[in-house]
Amino acid sequence: MLAPLKKEEVLRGRYKIRERIGKGGMGSIYLADDIRLKGRQCALKEVEYDHALPEDIRDEAREQFLREATVLARLDHPNLPKVSDIFSSGPRDYLVMDYVPGQDLRSLLLEARRNKRHLPEKEVLTWAEQIANALSFLHSQEPPIVHRDIKPSNLKLMPQGLIKLVDFGLVKILAPEEVTITIIQGQGTALYTPLEQYGGSDVHTDIRSDIYSFGATLYHLLTNESPADARKRFLTPESLAPLREINSTLTQRTERAVMWAMSMHPDERPHTVDDFKQALLGYRETPTLRIAKRINQSSQSVSVLDYLANPPEATLAWSAAVLFLLSLLATLIR
Repeated sequence: MLAPLKKEEVLRGRYKIRERIGKGGMGSIYLADDIRLKGRQCALKEVEYDHALPEDIRDEAREQFLREATVLARLDHPNLPKVSDIFSSGPRDYLVMDYVPGQDLRSLLLEARRNKRHLPEKEVLTWAEQIANALSFLHSQEPPIVHRDIKPSNLKLMPQGLIKLVDFGLVKILAPEEVTITIIQGQGTALYTPLEQYGGSDVHTDIRSDIYSFGATLYHLLTNESPADARKRFLTPESLAPLREINSTLTQRTERAVMWAMSMHPDERPHTVDDFKQALLGYRETPTLRIAKRINQSSQSVSVLDYLANPPEATLAWSAAVLFLLSLLATLIR
């Protein structure tokens, strides 16, 4: 791993580094001044490739990054930061984006939790509508673009109330018949990642993976509680508490819509972000869901056989088991 960039270092004769404002699995994010456009600040996302990989794989990964970055540079949406430049400097590649001022939603969530209050449902739904618009735009591209890392810390609230979905580090272009190389190490943040995104293979992820992460993000924002991750839910389906058990002020409509988005199997989730948005905002009905019963901790322990004797829980458990085994087989065959 190379040393980080220094303050006031200039890249490409244009971008003067102010400070490092983030760090990921494959590089840092820097705040920089655009020397050519006085007063403009930008964010430089750095990508440094794993030197342990064979040279041909690194070259292929680099070509894919530049190809995908070119696609991102064509995007123009009010809830997405604009990509304005792409360049290389030695073994590193850089994506230049608009700098987005403001607080991320994780900071607002933690502040609310410290003050022992919940974020207002109406305000969170206002944010959700904007996030849904951004995702719908990404998913409607040809080929579709999947973000794959939706979480509160990747959502910025600007001073004027505009939400921006930032950090395209794990973005995936769903090009048909194209093998995708994971450029950034990792598969998203565990709390918000659906089961099909585990295992290092991209073959099972699609726009419904973003819908799960979107739902998990809203769950966290509305309850102040981290959602049980997908692996835990696979082993213990009742580990995800319904939202109104934690925050009784929420409407049943919101709870049903978020739980729908967080369905374990992709086929049981909303088919599109627009479907989810309409259910969340009350423009359509949410399908009836089978929610695993939570076992009171003070009650007698229940055996696995007793649990599977209950038809709704058995259906969910066996469905998750089949999905997991199919994903494992597909990975082994590859």
